[in-house]
Amino acid sequence: MDLHRIRLNNTVFEGRNNAYLLTGETTTLVDVGASLDEIRADLDAGLGEAGVELSDIDQILLTHWHADHAGLAGELQAESGAVVRAHEADAPLIAKETDAVEAERDVRHRRFDEWGIPEEKRDELVDFMGLHDEISGDPADVIPLTDGDTVDAGDDELEVVHLPGHAAGLAAFAFAGETSAGATTDEAFVGDAILPKYTPNVGGADLRVDRPLQTYVESLQWLLDRDFDRALPGHRDPIGDPTARTATILQHHRERTENVVDVLSEHGPADAWTVSAHLFGELENIHILHGPGEAWAHLDHLVHADVVAADGREYRLVDDDPDVSSLFPKTKY
Repeated sequence: MDLHRIRLNNTVFEGRNNAYLLTGETTTLVDVGASLDEIRADLDAGLGEAGVELSDIDQILLTHWHADHAGLAGELQAESGAVVRAHEADAPLIAKETDAVEAERDVRHRRFDEWGIPEEKRDELVDFMGLHDEISGDPADVIPLTDGDTVDAGDDELEVVHLPGHAAGLAAFAFAGETSAGATTDEAFVGDAILPKYTPNVGGADLRVDRPLQTYVESLQWLLDRDFDRALPGHRDPIGDPTARTATILQHHRERTENVVDVLSEHGPADAWTVSAHLFGELENIHILHGPGEAWAHLDHLVHADVVAADGREYRLVDDDPDVSSLFPKTKY
């Protein structure tokens, strides 16, 4: 595979983004970054270093709908004529279909109420989300993908793997790589399914996801079973042992779930915002969404395990000594 990694500036979310360029019969970009002049300049420079003109781009594959991955898609499509593809769950948001955009905003505001976010913090978050909407760029005409589809890219074929949790339509693109000795490897562009440093947010990153932590755990279980040789994430550097990294993320969620139990045990019934304050302290900008979202995802997981009961906005502990480890798959790590 003739693969080039293009690094894109990002100071807001999980660290510098990656766009991946696959050259060949179907010249393809995997993710494109946010709709900002400086990020477009980074992308253009990366294409130039690879000897590729924008008009050479045949296809854009998007791992998910978030602006730091999909924001430039519409602009690039308009200039290059490239086909844009994304999983069917996220395609309507990338296309900015009115019903999909309004539905996402409606559930966002409903969660603000359910989680108990204070009015002043809600206002701060709404201002920040306005910035996010700006960097989401122009709408694209998107061809939807489903789990198990195959897509030609470069001179190779990619397998579409649906890994929801961080986003409802997050999709990895798996392919056969090769070591320097010529051995075949199993690799994937994974977007934000797993990241080398941060643990991807669940609960707040995409409010459309039902049972967000359970959904994400199932995706992590799939990654454990697949046991990729290498993962190419949406941020920072390649992951040389994706299985170990996946196990670390699962352990993180076990520990966070235990922390949520401890908060309710020590402080009594609380809403998601209050639990997040105990977990994370003072929250600003995007973390006003991600903090209580993360707390809610773990509370929801505990409710379905009959460890916690929900009474309106408040959650209370009903099992004083839960076996939290039993709520997560076992790993060899």
